Amino acid sequence: MKDLFVQNISVKNFKLNCFHDLEEWRPMLFIPYFLLFLLSVCGNSVLVYLIISQRALHSPMFVLIGLMAVVDLCSPMLFVPHMLFSFLFDWNGISFVGCLIQMFCIHYSGTFQSTLLLAMALDRYFAICRPLFYHKYMEICNFLKFIGIPLIRNGILITTVVCLAGRLSYCANNVIDHCFCEHMALVQLACGDISINNLVGLLTAFFIPTLDFVFIAVSYIIIFITVLKSGKAHLKALNTCITHIIVITFTLFFALISFMLYRVRNDFSPSSRVFMSTMYLLFPSCFNPIIYGLRTKEIRQQFLKLIDFIHF
Repeated sequence: MKDLFVQNISVKNFKLNCFHDLEEWRPMLFIPYFLLFLLSVCGNSVLVYLIISQRALHSPMFVLIGLMAVVDLCSPMLFVPHMLFSFLFDWNGISFVGCLIQMFCIHYSGTFQSTLLLAMALDRYFAICRPLFYHKYMEICNFLKFIGIPLIRNGILITTVVCLAGRLSYCANNVIDHCFCEHMALVQLACGDISINNLVGLLTAFFIPTLDFVFIAVSYIIIFITVLKSGKAHLKALNTCITHIIVITFTLFFALISFMLYRVRNDFSPSSRVFMSTMYLLFPSCFNPIIYGLRTKEIRQQFLKLIDFIHF
């Protein structure tokens, strides 16, 4: 597998030129990014602990929220520590194979998040629109089918994207204008034709986040129609749906901007593009646990119990 990646490579190491145009102001970025990273780690760790330790939170919906917290906990760890060291000590080198591994992990965690949002939408659909069949469809065997097939799809597409990037020849320029190995930021350094890479990247974006969003949108449209017809019967469950929609909106907003900035001509500075890409991974992981904690009554109650227990 390693030979497949390095067969046409002359450049074996790359430099992540993160916010280079800020020059002497770069070290100042350590503080806000470290605080966001700390918020992400603490918030998601508490959320995971609550869902694992509290029996009242062992329903499918909260298990999905817990899985989302695990993804949000892991995603920043794939690039933020390296980025923080680069701000302070200019430790910005990365090997080619290491770059491909980081690219796969970051993009796969992003698609995993999209799949979890789809699973949450299905959970709310069965809970509100098909309550009599909820336990049948959301039992562990059926749940694994719902989430397993999209995850296999994600793995195949992301692996294809990474392998195609690994087969390109990188001849001279080894400076990646990014804080991590983002697909297009690396591929743009290749010597040859990258049209296939760009096409596969677009198809991957269509078949994963875009297709997931379509299914999510259809699910919530059906849910809202059902709620309107039933009056106040499902208002409590609808509140959870609104929480999911807030999370989806933030995630898709940053993902769409990050994706388009590298594929559409624009006047954004390199630092602006890098900032939006880092926020696509870091912002949701910081604020998802806050949104779920504030808007989900059961999680909020268990968190207050934990605070009282620590206090006494």
